[in-house]
Amino acid sequence: MAVSFYVTTPIYYVNAAPHLGHAYTTIAADIIARHHRQRGEEVFFLTGTDEHGEPVADAAHAQGVEPQQLADRNSERFRALAPRLGASNDFFIRTTDPQHMAKVAEILTHVKDNGHVYLGTYEGWYCPKCADFKAENEVDDGARCPIHHIQLTREQEDNYFFALSSFQQALERLYEEQPEWVAPRSRYNEALSFIRSGLRDVPLTRHRLTWGVPVPWDEQHVFYVWFDALLNYVSALSYAREGEDLTGTFWPADCHLIAKDILRFHTIYWPALLLAAGLELPRRVFVHGYLLMEGEKMSKSLGNVLDPFAVIDRFGSDALRFYLMRDVSFGQDGSVSTAAFEQRYESELANEYGNLVARTVAMIGRYRGGTLSACELDTALAADFDGLPGRVCELIDRVELSLALDEIWQRVRRLNRYVEERAPWRLAKDPAAGPELDRVLATLAEGLRLISVLLHPYMPESTIKVLEVLGASEPSLAGESLRPGQIGRVGALEPLFPKGA
Repeated sequence: MAVSFYVTTPIYYVNAAPHLGHAYTTIAADIIARHHRQRGEEVFFLTGTDEHGEPVADAAHAQGVEPQQLADRNSERFRALAPRLGASNDFFIRTTDPQHMAKVAEILTHVKDNGHVYLGTYEGWYCPKCADFKAENEVDDGARCPIHHIQLTREQEDNYFFALSSFQQALERLYEEQPEWVAPRSRYNEALSFIRSGLRDVPLTRHRLTWGVPVPWDEQHVFYVWFDALLNYVSALSYAREGEDLTGTFWPADCHLIAKDILRFHTIYWPALLLAAGLELPRRVFVHGYLLMEGEKMSKSLGNVLDPFAVIDRFGSDALRFYLMRDVSFGQDGSVSTAAFEQRYESELANEYGNLVARTVAMIGRYRGGTLSACELDTALAADFDGLPGRVCELIDRVELSLALDEIWQRVRRLNRYVEERAPWRLAKDPAAGPELDRVLATLAEGLRLISVLLHPYMPESTIKVLEVLGASEPSLAGESLRPGQIGRVGALEPLFPKGA
């Protein structure tokens, strides 16, 4: 029986169009999903859109349309982004799906029946862009949102509350017993600090809104958008595959990928809600940083965004995928810019990997007519590749995506140095050096095959082209190592990353 693996992105808010920050999380989740498929696992990769709540209603009314119209329009833009990024998601959920809404009502009714819901009155600071009530210690000077820098409003509303405070000890125990449950460690510490500061009960419903999932036991209320949204990770499995419930196969999720601005909801509210519903907790929440432009988080509301569609149109999706994982250490904040992208494109994609592919293919064609002789590989290179697949697997298991890419890229550079050290063009001039030339070309081709297999989750389109030209097998990681006899006849290939793109 195949091992299962379930990875999710957060679902993206439809009050505006997608930007590079959304592409970043989707690409990261796709790299993880593709890598685990390479390991022979049965993978489910979920993404989608969050379509209820006040920000969507406000944005729709500002545009003179109904919330459902805005949700339909922008949800399609997010759906269209995934294939443009090369994402291999298995399902795209919308929180306006009737099946999702029914599951939300079912689970939250169960939470109420378990004694974790009560009617009360809330008063506090509220950010309509975050769709979030802020504690006093989360408010910037002048009663402003620390994320959107807008004036917060003072709200008072009768709501049904979720008894979050009753899960104080359970969450402290979770963090003590599972120190890898939230990563990286800085985000674990941040979440644990919030828990230790004392949990307060939080609104489960909103009374003044109509754009949301109706509360079954009181239809004057809708569920607070965050509780509706969090349950997508469970609800999707119940209807993603027609006529089949995948919950037993894939739940609990192996990895939730989120950005740090939604840490509290996923690392505190979410596990408490699952405990209240009697559902198993996910195995890991990994929190990545922000993509920054001019020192600010890339954000629709701040207007400092890069259009991923424009980048892909010019350079291709593989170049974008590579840049985002290479230039920003995954898990940390990092600055992005057009200049940095173009520099990485030319210096690493074109000059290092692209040139390595071009030279390898050309030399095998020129010196051996496209056919490699059966021979042992150069042992001088073996030590540089020993244990590489296992090391990459280990890093991706820890969601250290940039470090894993760097391990692979060190071998791209090692192979380029190997070409200069062995100088096949000089060996080709000496008939007595024929066996040595065979060994060098076979070693070079096999090294290129292995790094292309390992790079496949990062650059799926380009690496498939390389593997096909090498006559190699599918990019499976089963038993991968640097070994002879994996390459058939070598064909021709157009430049992968043309300069001046």
